[in-house]
Amino acid sequence: MQWIYKRFRFLFSSTKGLILMGIAFAALISALFGMLSGPMADYGIKDVVIRALKMNLDPAEREGRLIVLYHTLAMIVVAVEVYMITDLLKMKDGQRLTINSTITVGYLMVIFGGLPFAYWGHNWAFHGIYIAGLSLIFFAGCMLLVALWPWQKAYQLTDMTYAHTKKGFDMERIAFFAMALTTLISAIFGAIPGSYFGNGFTAFLAENVVREPHKLALDLSVIGHLHIMLALICIAAALIIGRWMDFKGNLHKIAMPLYTAGTIILSMGTWLVVSFEEIAHFIIYGGSTLAMLGALFLVIFSWDKLIRTGLAEKGLKKGNFFQRIAALVRDPLKFGATWQMVFMNFTVSGVGIFTAVKLDEIFRQWQIIDELSILTGHWHILGTLMATILLLYYADLAGLKGKARQWFGWLVIIFSDVAFGAVTIYEMRRLFVIEAEQQPLLNRTTIAGDIGLGVLLLTLAAIMVWRLIDLFKKKGYWANEIEERLTKKDEVAK
Repeated sequence: MQWIYKRFRFLFSSTKGLILMGIAFAALISALFGMLSGPMADYGIKDVVIRALKMNLDPAEREGRLIVLYHTLAMIVVAVEVYMITDLLKMKDGQRLTINSTITVGYLMVIFGGLPFAYWGHNWAFHGIYIAGLSLIFFAGCMLLVALWPWQKAYQLTDMTYAHTKKGFDMERIAFFAMALTTLISAIFGAIPGSYFGNGFTAFLAENVVREPHKLALDLSVIGHLHIMLALICIAAALIIGRWMDFKGNLHKIAMPLYTAGTIILSMGTWLVVSFEEIAHFIIYGGSTLAMLGALFLVIFSWDKLIRTGLAEKGLKKGNFFQRIAALVRDPLKFGATWQMVFMNFTVSGVGIFTAVKLDEIFRQWQIIDELSILTGHWHILGTLMATILLLYYADLAGLKGKARQWFGWLVIIFSDVAFGAVTIYEMRRLFVIEAEQQPLLNRTTIAGDIGLGVLLLTLAAIMVWRLIDLFKKKGYWANEIEERLTKKDEVAK
């Protein structure tokens, strides 16, 4: 019994255990429900899975099922980010425990309430559990907002190399606070149309209504909610990586106000979409530009730091071009987290901006199926790419070292980027080939995407299996991680 208690305590009370459990659930759900995708249907795998698991998949309810599935995965990611934030930022230990416990119960209720309701018949008790789980996650967010309150004397900075106000308050903490506040408001922004389900409002996927000339206020609210929540999750990830990299100095002092202003302006622009759609888009562009500049300064700082520390390890001061590149990429986890932010501009940001600028001139001249490829691919790439950034951080947090660290890091970077690049070419294919000659390109990009995502999932499975095996060891990493947490708690108390 003591054996089970110790491991249960690790999984539910330590930051690393909570993150491990969240990633494991996300991996299992992605692997299982990924087998219901279009490519898996072509291979005949989808039908086998449906029959084996006795799923109830009414084609008329597809949109509702996907909404529940996407919300489930999003809630796990939000929980993982919250665990990272409560670990990285100073707060009372009681606040940390309450926040982590509440959001854990919340996302577990979302998983075990929402997915059975959506995919195995409609027992409304499960739907109630799902809604209650979402409510708990929102409440955990409110508690996090209180814990992050940046204008407390206890959290004033003593090291002025970090961004700070005139009175010494931490501007990075202010950026985290702004992100948490706008996330809660944006959750309400999406919950309002959700409350109208069954009262004249039906489920729909945002990409399916892009060509409708007139959209209802509730439709615009759903579309805005989709955009802003994913954007805020990405901003949270950038802030987390900055904390991991010990982002500071002059670039930090510029980036934090940009993050804060960008987060607020971007969110306000999205909220204004309902009433002022045309003007709101310009506000959104301005806010996203500010936030992206903050991320750019993080990349510049991180790469400069990696190069300087790498050269110093070899006893070099400047080094030639090849020595500097070798120093930059020597640690694929720390390099990869910021490289993925750069790569995002080629597969997400650049594609999105180009599509918006040339929407009427090019993309609205295509068949709608081709435009849908861009819309669905755009969000899937952004979500998965952001997940790889958090995964690289977790691998470092879990203590991955030596050759295993190198193999894991480079497999995640290379094969995820192969998949994202292939999907980008797939979705923009009509720019390169005419419809009658596109099949060979479709075949090649589909195969490349499947291989890339397949290897990424296998790499993720490898680290999960490693941690699972370690969990059965008497003196594994998990035992050391509990001791680290207790030591850290004692130091805070002192």
